[in-house]
Amino acid sequence: MRTLTVGATIFFVAGLSLVNQGSALAQPKAGGPPPGPGLTLTSPDFEDGGVIPNKYTQADPNPISPKLEWTHVPPGTVSFALILHDPDVAIQKKNDDVLHWMIFNIPGRTRELPEGIAGLARLPDGSVQALNQAKKIGYMGMAANVAGPYHHYTFELFALDTKLKLGPDATQADLLKGMNGYAKN
Repeated sequence: MRTLTVGATIFFVAGLSLVNQGSALAQPKAGGPPPGPGLTLTSPDFEDGGVIPNKYTQADPNPISPKLEWTHVPPGTVSFALILHDPDVAIQKKNDDVLHWMIFNIPGRTRELPEGIAGLARLPDGSVQALNQAKKIGYMGMAANVAGPYHHYTFELFALDTKLKLGPDATQADLLKGMNGYAKN
């Protein structure tokens, strides 16, 4: 049995500044009310920092994507983008990590992704899934060497004030560049 853990859930907002619910970075304006919680991403399938069940990992011959839910969406959100990656791997001894899943143009009214999203480039709601590290469209199960050490998996959810003009051939660098200037606070 492989044991995998989820790393800290990280959220990036306008200017790609790191903000977490309750973060010291989110300070109230002078004389104004305290800020509300920031965009919050959770999964009912495992806890932040917990062990990831095998059905979402490469321990299962047909791993499926977990259910994800989010709250505290910034006003004016047109679309979302999600990146799942493993920052604990240095591919070819470089600072590249392993991209497990990239999906964008998720409609702004959406507040969850169901478990087991099909590996289609374009989903019926207009969402676009791109190539993962294995050069396949959609979700790639998480995997770490059975002997360890544990890996941390980071889900990054971005709220955007536009729909991106990218297709399923977009790279992670393309997505990050395309989002520049459109991320919401």
